[in-house]
Amino acid sequence: MLTSTNNTRVKQIAEYSKKSKARRKDGVFLIEGIRMLREVPLEAMREVYVTGHFLENLSPEDKTLIRNIQQDDGVSFEEVSDDVMRKMADTQTPQGVLAVVKEKRWELKDLLGETPLLLILENIQDPGNLGNMFRTGEGAGVTGIIMSSDMADAYNPKVVRSTMGAILRVPFIYVDSIPDTVKELREKYNVTSYAAHLKGTKNYDEISYKEASAFLIGNEGNGLTKEAADAASEYVLIPMLGRVESMNAATSAAILTFEAARQRRQ
Repeated sequence: MLTSTNNTRVKQIAEYSKKSKARRKDGVFLIEGIRMLREVPLEAMREVYVTGHFLENLSPEDKTLIRNIQQDDGVSFEEVSDDVMRKMADTQTPQGVLAVVKEKRWELKDLLGETPLLLILENIQDPGNLGNMFRTGEGAGVTGIIMSSDMADAYNPKVVRSTMGAILRVPFIYVDSIPDTVKELREKYNVTSYAAHLKGTKNYDEISYKEASAFLIGNEGNGLTKEAADAASEYVLIPMLGRVESMNAATSAAILTFEAARQRRQ
């Protein structure tokens, strides 16, 4: 059992929790809680840490899961003290299990699916917003998420938690240029892109998204840059009543992608 918070490995995992640079260097990210652990494929697990209290309160199904992890030669399994778990975890009240998971990498072509439905995000900074976009995006059937390189880190522990497992299932990439990527999608893959914009000439529900489509969503405070918005085929407007001037970025993404999902169900 690991009981020292000064252990080298414990310090390394605490660094993974706090620093994106450390995560990127080793190609890993952290998940916490049994619910997330159930979602991780065994081949993606690198290390699993548990407390004694956690092991004492497992359901029969989760006991089987833990037994399978312990028996896998490719996964390091270690029991730790409560103090060590608090040192490593990002949450104030850890759930008793934490895993180091290998990052998965995708290319643009992996995001397209049979009929692409993409989210293209520019400079989203709030981890909660980004996590919600993964979660609702999966629910709406998006085939992938494209993000600008100045975005919040998708493997930030707060983002990972708020995705509720979608981070493990929805393919995503970072790109250096949103305009260039939108152009590539149009010319190479025949994907029509729509910029969520207050200057939209059509309401979002007046357009068909049954063919290959992508929605551009901009920064929480400033929206899309002019270069990114102008790269889209069309500006679309989410009409609002009252004195509201703009829509939350994650809410906008949900409205647009679920409208596409509604149309495609027909």
